[in-house]
Amino acid sequence: MKINSISISGLLTLNMHALNNEGSEGNYLQTRMVEIVDEKGIAHSVNAISGDMFKHIQADHLYSLAREENISLCDGCSKDNPNRINVDSGFVQGFSEGAKDAEILDKLLEKCAGDDIEGILITQEIGKKKRAIGRKSIIEFGWAVGEPEKTKTESYFHVKFDQTERASGRGDESTGANIGQNIFHRPASSGRYAIVLNADLCRIGFNDITCTYSIDTEERKRRTAIALKSILAAILKPAGAHRNTQNPHIVNFQGCITASSSMLPAPTVSALNENYLGEIDGICITLNELSPNSITKWDFNSLNEFASKIKEIIESIEI
Repeated sequence: MKINSISISGLLTLNMHALNNEGSEGNYLQTRMVEIVDEKGIAHSVNAISGDMFKHIQADHLYSLAREENISLCDGCSKDNPNRINVDSGFVQGFSEGAKDAEILDKLLEKCAGDDIEGILITQEIGKKKRAIGRKSIIEFGWAVGEPEKTKTESYFHVKFDQTERASGRGDESTGANIGQNIFHRPASSGRYAIVLNADLCRIGFNDITCTYSIDTEERKRRTAIALKSILAAILKPAGAHRNTQNPHIVNFQGCITASSSMLPAPTVSALNENYLGEIDGICITLNELSPNSITKWDFNSLNEFASKIKEIIESIEI
């Protein structure tokens, strides 16, 4: 199956997580809250997990998969450095002062699957000339937004004691508190989160300046597979903040995957719209009338079904 782009729309049910927080005020840790408007025009304040957080989670999984499958990474990506190829001193070697941006981008795409898929702004000095060459990401995440009335956040009391001070019975006479006692409040959120993301798989290995591919078909297929696997891994293990004591209870994931074999985009509608699956069905019909047999849709009602659909896509994809 030829696929140029895919989109995923769904509802991810998480319990007792603190994956994304805004900061702290005194001894209160504050969770991330956003203001949204539903399909009826009603405003809500809900808990959310930023697209930056999910993109970071997905990128970490991608690097691990690339290392496991011996797919080329630059020094930065191989060490999970957020500056990626900009910390790879060997990358600029061999370029003359007059090297064109297209030539530099070609070498980047050949050298690193991480920068190819995740995007990068090259800010190195090449041939005594500072460069700023952008590579747009293949994968784009929206915020994971809590469904109104079905997502709740509570703040829970915690305390840390200095056991040596407790054993000696010493205390602070002015407050009555034990010396070394640390009281704090940490949030935990539970609910259903609307997930939206898309991946322009046809751009893997594609030089946007020359409009040609810089890597061969086999390498493009390998990178496409790890890109899809990394998306699956990001849903199965959203590795955000406070996982050491608030590992999320992942209950369910339901929604749909759409794929486009033409340059028409794979459609997505936020699950914040109660009829999002029906809306997507209608868009798929319309797009297939405009470009026959170009749009495919897979529904899933569980994490297991989602994993099975991703596996099916990986095994059937043609480059």
